[in-house]
Amino acid sequence: MKKTLIGIAVLALIFAGGVWWSKSLQQNDTGLIATKGIHWHTQLEIYVKGVKQDIPANVGIGATHQPMHTHDEDAAQGAIHLEFGGRVTKDDVKLGNFFRIWGKDIRSFGDGMTMTVNGEANTEFDNYQMRDKDKIELSYE
Repeated sequence: MKKTLIGIAVLALIFAGGVWWSKSLQQNDTGLIATKGIHWHTQLEIYVKGVKQDIPANVGIGATHQPMHTHDEDAAQGAIHLEFGGRVTKDDVKLGNFFRIWGKDIRSFGDGMTMTVNGEANTEFDNYQMRDKDKIELSYE
């Protein structure tokens, strides 16, 4: 009986230590955004020589539904849906990932690319880590 209680106590300590260790790793992971997924919306507008370009509907929707995608009803507004389940890292939400899913190079629209995020100049371009409610504007000469 005493050995059984000691065994149970040891197992409980091992389990508790594992939970603590797992949480401490998550807290120390500076690249981690969420462990239980996100559902964000970002707006992207692209201008070539001042003319607004359409973002197609259903980018990332097909045989494999990508966590970063567009829908019919709001593609004209440039809405990008970021719907990730589980663990999400900063690398997962980079703007360049959307362009890869779209099958485009971010620099393929022309020369002299500039970018603003929420009205502020930004030079991270495809490395920019999108956030909920961002308004991203790309302009090309």
